[in-house]
Amino acid sequence: MLTSGTILLAGSLLSPNPGLIFWTALTFVIVLLILKKIAWGPILNALEEREKGIQSSIDRAHQAKDEAEAILRKNRELLAKADAEADKIIREGKDYADKFRADLSEKAQAEAKKMIAMAKDEIEQEKRRALDVLRNEVADLAVRGAEKIIRNTLDAEMQKKIVDSMLQDFATKRN
Repeated sequence: MLTSGTILLAGSLLSPNPGLIFWTALTFVIVLLILKKIAWGPILNALEEREKGIQSSIDRAHQAKDEAEAILRKNRELLAKADAEADKIIREGKDYADKFRADLSEKAQAEAKKMIAMAKDEIEQEKRRALDVLRNEVADLAVRGAEKIIRNTLDAEMQKKIVDSMLQDFATKRN
């Protein structure tokens, strides 16, 4: 409950007192002047420095972002160049392999032709040797046959026996 003393106290706090207002205002102005002189400058300086630091950080962040974008563009260009160079190297490698394969094929064909020509020459030489040997044997047989004919009498029956004998000799020497 409210008593009269409580109402009185509440009433005195609500009624204006000119002396109290004066001293409160004066104290407020003095404290404001002291704060302005002592604290206001350093607070404003700290706020300005903080603002400059934040602005500097923002500027550095923008600069770092621009540099990163430039590096990214440069890396993409380098990657594109590297891809183009790799494609070029692959094409050159394929071309070289095709050329090498064609050269190797030509060399193999030339070598095969050379070997075939050498084999033909060797066969021809062996054929000539065989013919020479055959001629020599035929000549020997003819000489022997003539020798036998001359030694024996030259009647028809005897000649027939000599020729048959020579043919048998020729057949046995040939086999």
